[in-house]
Amino acid sequence: MKKILVTGAAGFIGYHIVKRLLERGDEVVGIDNINSYYDVRLKYSRLKETGINQAEIADKELVPSATYSHYRFIKLDLTERDELNKLFETEKFDVVCNLAAQAGVRYSIDHPFTYIESNIVGFANVLEACRQNQVEHFVYASSSSIYGLNEKVPYSEDDQVDRPESLYAATKKADELMAHAYSHLYQLPTTGVRFFTVYGPWGRPDMAPFLFMKATMNGTPIKVFNHGDMERDFTYIDDVIQGLEKIIDKPTTGQTPYKIYNIGDSSPVKLMDFIHTIEAVTGKEAVKEYVGMQPGDVYRTYADVSLLEKDFGYKPQTSIQEGIERFYDWIVSYGASFD
Repeated sequence: MKKILVTGAAGFIGYHIVKRLLERGDEVVGIDNINSYYDVRLKYSRLKETGINQAEIADKELVPSATYSHYRFIKLDLTERDELNKLFETEKFDVVCNLAAQAGVRYSIDHPFTYIESNIVGFANVLEACRQNQVEHFVYASSSSIYGLNEKVPYSEDDQVDRPESLYAATKKADELMAHAYSHLYQLPTTGVRFFTVYGPWGRPDMAPFLFMKATMNGTPIKVFNHGDMERDFTYIDDVIQGLEKIIDKPTTGQTPYKIYNIGDSSPVKLMDFIHTIEAVTGKEAVKEYVGMQPGDVYRTYADVSLLEKDFGYKPQTSIQEGIERFYDWIVSYGASFD
């Protein structure tokens, strides 16, 4: 059993990895600033699923879970360095899984400083706290967006990633560079994970799968970017958590203990095929509004997961049809009220 800190614990992937770690018996502390980038009711609902009640949450105070005796949560922004350092010094974490970040490619175009503060300053604060408190393994979220304007597919961890298409992607590249420096200088084992279009129950309402599903169910228009001529490596959340859990358990080794992995389905889906699957599952035809490519977007994402397969035996299991069916069932049961 390890003592693990998960930042971004009220987020989509954060919620799922917290639950997985708790179910297998690890002691977990979750952090989130619960910002209003998207509907905070969804964030509080995720927390409630792990026994953290909204009424008991107060800034900078650890709240025990009503469901799991080995889980506590604290509302804290990673830019609050002094409070973060106190938490690390008191709790003595074995592993840190840093999933907190300001998300969203398009939002970064008009809100640059939000990304600098959260994704760079906050990230650096966590890195330094790990160094100062002898954390055994620092795992952090990167993004498929980092591949930017690369034309070679599938995307491999060895590809050059120096042409970001958005500030969001640039901040993720900066995170990887900072992690490498800490691994090299201080022998801090760090592992970055480049996620590819994650979807599923408790997913983000600002992402295409959620937007498309709700709009199709409600008969409202969906914006189909680049007139539908796009491909995405949609990856079901359970497959992501399978890979992330394996990575958490195996600290990187070597002279510079630094590693990067892709986590994706490795099977790009045409955007129109994805929409047609939603239509088939919901039994409704989507109202489509065809528009041009948006700033910051890329034509295709496609993960080469051979390194993850080689090191951990990773193989995604969930087809698009199965994933969309599960996602639809969740939205019908829980998610229809979230914006």
